[in-house]
This record gives sequence, structure tokens and C-alpha cells, in this order.
Amino acid sequence: MSKKILVSLPVTDVKASVAFYESLGFTKNPNFPDEAAAWMVWSDHINFMLLSHAKWQSMTTRPIPPATSSEVMLALSLDSRDAVDAMAAAAAANGGAVDINPVEDHEFMYARDLADPDGHAVGAIWMDISAMPSADKAD
Repeated sequence: MSKKILVSLPVTDVKASVAFYESLGFTKNPNFPDEAAAWMVWSDHINFMLLSHAKWQSMTTRPIPPATSSEVMLALSLDSRDAVDAMAAAAAANGGAVDINPVEDHEFMYARDLADPDGHAVGAIWMDISAMPSADKAD
């Protein structure tokens, strides 16, 4: 089996969270019909599991962080600056918050930080590694 990442997130409303993540470009795995959880696919190797608070609490005793916390930022790479802006617009239109941190706009990188309806931080990022300044040009 190839290596994959499955990010589990506690959410207050699974249906609303599914709609939010679908608007960002995730697809819902139809083979996972649990009402208290949704398996969302970003790519062959990156998946999010959206868990109702009750489901989350059945799996761990760790507390659900408040929506204002930033324990982790999950960055999703996109194909263009326009795709970053489109993801931000979709987030805003589907219950999320946009530009929760200052926009990063460099020649080689463009990033906007979003929050889902539960406050989980999601970065939308485009980067052209070939245009990235080399370390010897710094300072």
C-alpha cells in the first residue's frame, strides 16, 4: 500500500462541512455512508475525514479545540494564482472565512489562508519553484 495522509477534523455539522470542502474541490467518497463522518478526497494520497463531535469523542479523549485556535494549518497546493483566488471565493461563499492571515504575494508564490466553518485553517497556495530566489541571493 502506498503512503497516504488522512487528516481527521472534528466538525459541528457534517453536511455543511461536506458542502464547504466540496466547494474547495474535494470529492466525497461515496463508499463511506456514515452520517456522523464523511471521507473527503483531495487526491489519491490526501484525504480528510470530517467527524461529528460525538464521533470524534468516541475516538479520542483529547478536547476539541475552539474555532479560534490554530493548532495546525493544512496547505493545499493549486495550479495557479487564479485557482487560489477561486478557492478563497468558494470558501467565503460556503461558510468559511477568507484571509485569516495576511495574503502572501511573492513573484514565485501566492497564498491565502482560509478557515472552514469550524475554524480549521486551510491554506490555498500556488508556487513556481523554478522562480524561487536562490539562497545565495538572500541578504
